[in-house]
Amino acid sequence: MQPQGKVSIIIPCYNDYLYIEKAINSALSQTWQSKEIIVIDDGSDQKTKQVLKSLEPKIDLLITQENKGVSAARNRGIAIASGEFIMILDSDDYYEKEFCEKAIEIFDKKPEVKLVSCYANWFDKKGFRLFKPLGGKVEDFLVKNCVLNVIFKKKDFILTGGYDENMESGYEDWEFYIRLLKSGGHASIIPEVLFNYRNKQNSRNKKANLKKFDILEYIYNKHSDLYKEHFSLFIHEWLKTNRKSEAFKKQVMDSLDYKIGNKILKPFRALGVFKKSKK
Repeated sequence: MQPQGKVSIIIPCYNDYLYIEKAINSALSQTWQSKEIIVIDDGSDQKTKQVLKSLEPKIDLLITQENKGVSAARNRGIAIASGEFIMILDSDDYYEKEFCEKAIEIFDKKPEVKLVSCYANWFDKKGFRLFKPLGGKVEDFLVKNCVLNVIFKKKDFILTGGYDENMESGYEDWEFYIRLLKSGGHASIIPEVLFNYRNKQNSRNKKANLKKFDILEYIYNKHSDLYKEHFSLFIHEWLKTNRKSEAFKKQVMDSLDYKIGNKILKPFRALGVFKKSKK
């Protein structure tokens, strides 16, 4: 018996006129037949609105709203979605055509699975690199985000309350996965490259990294019960990360390039050349 279930593909879009068509085409090309495509225009500029208007005949629904952020855009699209499964797609990324089909096969065979992801091409103007997320249970997600792209069941989304709309600076997907897995289940990974992540110069992830520690503090406090429950694991992983950071720092400082550069700059520092000017 073949797996069944409709997939709602949710695509928030904010000023992505260059890439939105490729994203939509990758949704349309999914080999899984029972699907709908919902695009949310999250207060985009006029150029993007014109592109979205031209693409509207290709999709099932175009929602327009004032700019409220990606969490609010996803939540609105999912609230309207009629599918049993929800597939998230950012407007500058794209899927390979078999992702939907292979993901739903996993849900059909493994009822304990709450998230399905896959290997990905992480690319920018310089080239590609392979990204292999690990998946896992909630304790794995307490340390870091263990997936990149996802598909999940709408009923599980409803139980979590959706994406946190207060998290406008980023990492909202990671925090959502923690809540999704909090009651059990795990994230499964398809060991194939079925997703393409565009690492733009002004990407949300890069902006989030600028506020990384503030966002981490928010997540740790919000889920303090989980972090207390898995305190030993969290501290172990946190210290392991810091050891790697310290080892890398020592490697840089012991390098010949660093030592030569430090020697060249030493007399300029003595003269106060690099002191910050007072305003």
